[in-house]
Amino acid sequence: MNFNSKEPINKGWSSDKKYCVTDKNGTRYLLRVSDIAEYDKKKTEFEMMKQVSALGVPMCQPIEFGTCDEGVYSIQSWIDGEDAEKVIPTLSDTQQYAYGWQSGQILKKIHFIPVSETQEDWEKRFNRKMDYKIKKYNECPLKYENGQAFIDYINENRHLLKGRPQTYQHGDYHIGNMMIGKDGKLYIIDFNRNDYGDPWEEFNRIVWGTQKSPIFASGMVNGYFDSDVPLEFWKLLALYISSNTLSSLPWAIPFGEGKIETMCNQAKEVLSWYDNMRNPIPTWYKGVVRL
Repeated sequence: MNFNSKEPINKGWSSDKKYCVTDKNGTRYLLRVSDIAEYDKKKTEFEMMKQVSALGVPMCQPIEFGTCDEGVYSIQSWIDGEDAEKVIPTLSDTQQYAYGWQSGQILKKIHFIPVSETQEDWEKRFNRKMDYKIKKYNECPLKYENGQAFIDYINENRHLLKGRPQTYQHGDYHIGNMMIGKDGKLYIIDFNRNDYGDPWEEFNRIVWGTQKSPIFASGMVNGYFDSDVPLEFWKLLALYISSNTLSSLPWAIPFGEGKIETMCNQAKEVLSWYDNMRNPIPTWYKGVVRL
């Protein structure tokens, strides 16, 4: 495809170079460019996006994949709208909950894609990941106030991982990777961290959504489970959030005081939700809301 204009997009944490490009007819597209060394990874990502799109998930539609002078590129449809994390907190509780419900229903649809039979057992894989995160946290020169509560919860609940199913995962599913289109629809973006794993682990980034809108986050959980949320889900989610929270502090250190403070405040908030990891149902959960 040939383009008449190419404007850089300087948002997000991805190493991809992103551009808003326009063709001769004035149609806009999203262009993502990656290092050529990532060819295989990006090819798989593009093919998986096609599978997700075929399920009817509202998203940037994958259009073209190939190589160019700069590396590997993909062209996707352009979503004309605004970031959900900015829009949703300004809406009524009813609207926030409705969008949350939609996000849960969409996630359930994404999880229809099965895992390869050769995938490593989830219990073994995630225990190894948690061991690594605990090690990195213990080696970290900084510590959370009562950070031991996360480690204790992890060690007391590892058995919950046994026999967990695995599916395709978006990999970074949270309100920051959603948009509200000018048509009023909710769209999912940024599949560049896609993976396989326990479908319930996909909720581990709901922390970001609860900080923006607890009622949106509640709607997301209820939408996924059709308002019948099992206690086992809450126990596992607390395990996954504990693991994520532990690793956030060592991750933040290279970025300086601002990020360190953000993660420390987030850990404090998580501990308050869970009564220092004594109650697996977080205080932000609003229950089932009747619209």
